[in-house]
Amino acid sequence: MTEKMVSETEGIIKVQRVTAQSPNAKLEIIRRRTANFPPSIWGDRFANYDSQDIITNAENQQEVNELKEIARREVFTTSAGDFSHQLKFSDAIQRPGVAYHFESEIEEALERMHAAFRDHDFSDDGDLYNVALGFRLLRQHGYKVSCDVFNKFKDENGSFKECLTIDVPGMLSLYEAGHLDVRGEEILDEALAFTTTHLDSTAQAHGSYEHAEQITQALERPLRKDLERVCARRYMSIYQDEASHNEALLKLAKLDFNLVQSLHKKEPFH
Repeated sequence: MTEKMVSETEGIIKVQRVTAQSPNAKLEIIRRRTANFPPSIWGDRFANYDSQDIITNAENQQEVNELKEIARREVFTTSAGDFSHQLKFSDAIQRPGVAYHFESEIEEALERMHAAFRDHDFSDDGDLYNVALGFRLLRQHGYKVSCDVFNKFKDENGSFKECLTIDVPGMLSLYEAGHLDVRGEEILDEALAFTTTHLDSTAQAHGSYEHAEQITQALERPLRKDLERVCARRYMSIYQDEASHNEALLKLAKLDFNLVQSLHKKEPFH
């Protein structure tokens, strides 16, 4: 059996079907409607990449290079011996997706963190937030870190201390660390159950709480299960509202994000 188009009128295609399996072949006309798709609502918005884009990207790239040096001085050089500061900014650099600009600096910072965890040398920075954050960062990068570091946050009954629930940043940090458990690490399973329950209660009871949005997002999409670029965009909105944010780092993250988006826009033209 073969088909061939005979004509097309008013959005209808006429197809002639010929059955050639018998001496008395029959001709059959089939009416098929054409696919009259409406114009795309996006128009040619994503089909343009002109010279102005190239100029803008070149200017942004130059500013990115300048901001990298500023961030490198402020984040890594100025506070090299500040354990808490190094932890916080190592996380702040990785979550918005600009860690690839500071790979050697981050590696050095992680080595110092690993030594501190190995020797249990946290000085005055051994609170829940710092311990959980350091644990997560090290495990994310493949370092072997014992989950026993969290035993200090348990009471005499072997349960996590109830007083920890008022430390929301610490609870969020422990919640994210709990997703990096391996088989048999019961303390991390307990940590995840403990933090999930209390963070959910906090978000529901205090909808206008300053960390409410961050809690809701974390419970829906923990870092371990999130998409890196989606996480980067969302984290920038959170980071810019923090009073202690680093302005150079925030601006670098935004420019870098736009440059990557522009690169994706340019790719179809090559």
